[in-house]
Amino acid sequence: MSGARRVIVLGSRNPGKLREVRAALARLPVELRSLDAYPRVEMPEETGETFAENARLKALALAKQLGLWLLADDSGLCVDALGGRPGVRSARYAGPGATDAAKVAKLLCELRGVEDARRTARFVCALALASPEGVLLEVEAACEGRIIEAPRGHDGFGYDPVFLCPEFGATFAELPLETKNRVSHRGRALAELAGRLAELGDEWMNG
Repeated sequence: MSGARRVIVLGSRNPGKLREVRAALARLPVELRSLDAYPRVEMPEETGETFAENARLKALALAKQLGLWLLADDSGLCVDALGGRPGVRSARYAGPGATDAAKVAKLLCELRGVEDARRTARFVCALALASPEGVLLEVEAACEGRIIEAPRGHDGFGYDPVFLCPEFGATFAELPLETKNRVSHRGRALAELAGRLAELGDEWMNG
């Protein structure tokens, strides 16, 4: 590829997401920017009923506002014993502006008394990459795990401290970022996205 770098704005102000996405796309000629660089941007309302719908509407709306390529992520936790909740409302599960600790506390409260075997869950991540003209790529991936009874670990964000990854016997908050990026829902979705972009060669740089 040429020495040029494609500017892509991540449709999030979450520093944890930015760190993960930047690491996953490090080998591509991408200049990844946070939405923090554009304080006047108006976030669209997430009215979709699925992760894919929300990622798509965010990507399209923000790409048009900024006149730049936009990578939108909509992800969340689906807990079987809670009928799939918090699902697409994962970020708003404990109310507007709630801290990660508050979201985790509400989740554990709702799961109080639920036996270990029924605490199965999965993280789901949908990604949509859009230009101002429309959606370019969409991918979705999931990671299976289990919700433990108390937080463990100090890395990660969101529900990571209570999501146990069976492959390692550790929560996402206990795993090094490189390991988490390899096995997580977002890591898998980003790997697929990066692979599809790499297959396009210089085409996507000049599009």
